[in-house]
Amino acid sequence: MGKIDFDHAKLEFEKYLRNFDLENSKIRLKQEHTFGVVKAADYICSREGMGEEDRELALLIALLHDIGRFEQLKVYNSYDDNRFDHAMFGVRLLFEEGEIRKFILSGDYDDIIRQAIAFHSLYSLPEVQDPRTLLHCKIIRDADKLDNFRVKSVDSLEAHFDLTREEIQREGVSENVLQAVREHRCVYREERKTHLDMWISYLAFIFNLNFPSSFRFIQENDYINRCIDRMEYEEKNTREAMEEVRKICLEYVQENKICVKTRLNFPETDMHFC
Repeated sequence: MGKIDFDHAKLEFEKYLRNFDLENSKIRLKQEHTFGVVKAADYICSREGMGEEDRELALLIALLHDIGRFEQLKVYNSYDDNRFDHAMFGVRLLFEEGEIRKFILSGDYDDIIRQAIAFHSLYSLPEVQDPRTLLHCKIIRDADKLDNFRVKSVDSLEAHFDLTREEIQREGVSENVLQAVREHRCVYREERKTHLDMWISYLAFIFNLNFPSSFRFIQENDYINRCIDRMEYEEKNTREAMEEVRKICLEYVQENKICVKTRLNFPETDMHFC
């Protein structure tokens, strides 16, 4: 197999970013997110005892997974994949326009990289036959979600929702979203009616994680409590709903940090995570 030089790829990625306005807060956040995902992928690979070649490949995929976001933000200043599918644009940029060779000279890993990037933000993973490709699809999907927890724990709520904290705290939680959490499943976009529904849908990412180390990462950083405690919920019913969400999520993380059911053969869907 061809050699992966992550340091070289990182330098090329930084060169690519010079095409964009790094003073734009959204672009800067995506730059920080990219390297956060690299760190999360490294964490997973280290804790799961993966070999050096797979670790280097996982880091390269993490580096490139959101390369399509920067053009999306440049054109639309929006993360809306209904207008511009960032994953598919990233695949086109890398493999149809040949940019991948700037990051890695060998084409030995192209199929794995292509599928991992194409599938990283889907609501669920389609059937992937090759075991190694499936492994890397799972690593990048988990690493992406893990850094999303970091982002949601530190980002300005006002910037994220385009609403004030006070407005969000007055909202309620939809029963169908609460039921999804009770069923230990991710929330579909069309199920969300309020901004708090959206907030809960991010917490529900835990129900689609693949590795015990991913749950340990969530627990070590106390992301469930940190995200829930960012707001003071005004309505009694809302406070009770959020405490139920907290209890379910904390218990799920505790149970799954040791043993995780294998997730295979998910149906393909056009739903995307944020």
